Amino acid sequence: MHAPRQTGKTTCLFALMEHLNAGGQYRCLYFNVESAQAAREDVRQGMRAILDEMASRAIDFLNDDFPESHWLQVLEKSGEYGALNKMLSLWAKESSLPLVIFIDEIDSLVGDTLISILRQLRTGYSKRPASFPQSIILCGVRDVRDYRIRSTREKAIITGGSVFNIKAKSLRLGDFSRKEVVALYSQHTEETGQVFEDEALNLVWGLNPGATMVSERSWL
Repeated sequence: MHAPRQTGKTTCLFALMEHLNAGGQYRCLYFNVESAQAAREDVRQGMRAILDEMASRAIDFLNDDFPESHWLQVLEKSGEYGALNKMLSLWAKESSLPLVIFIDEIDSLVGDTLISILRQLRTGYSKRPASFPQSIILCGVRDVRDYRIRSTREKAIITGGSVFNIKAKSLRLGDFSRKEVVALYSQHTEETGQVFEDEALNLVWGLNPGATMVSERSWL
C-alpha cells in the first residue's frame, strides 16, 4: 500500500488491525520499521531494530511475548540475512490463528537493509500459512515496483521486481470524496458537538479537495 505522506495510511492500517483482531479469524500486528533507518546499510543493526520493534508491538497490541522471548536468539543463530524469515516462521507455527503483518515505513530503509527484508519475505512466501504469515502489507510512500535500491554489498542497482516479485496487489490509498469529507466532519461533530457550516465545508473542499487536511481528525 502506498500514498503520499499524511494521507491516512497508518490510520487505515490501525483500523484494519483492530478489525481483523476483533474478528477472531486472524492475529494481526502493525509495526513501524523507521527506527532502523539510522542503521543505513548496517544490516545487522537494522535487523536488531526491526525485530525489537516487532517484539515490542506484539506485546502492546496482542499481549504476546513470543517474539520478545525469541528474537535475539534467532538473530544470533540465523544472522541478519535470515532472522526475520526465521522469526516469522517460528511465530506463525506457534500462533493459534494465521498471522497478518503490517510493516509501515518500509521505504524509509536504505540499501542492503531493505534488500535483506524484501528477500526474506520473498523466501517465506511458499511456507504460508502454516509456517509464515498468511498475508503481509508493506506500507510506504512509493510503490514497491518502483524501488531502485543500491546494494553496496553486491555493488549493483537492484530493482524492485527482481527483489520482490510475489506481491499480489499494489494499492494506492485514494483521496477522500466530497461526501467522505462531509462524513468525516460529521463524526467530529457527533463526538465533540462542534458544528461545521456548509460554507466551512465548501472552503475545506475548495482549498484541498480530498487530500491531506482531512485525513486525520486530530487537528480539528
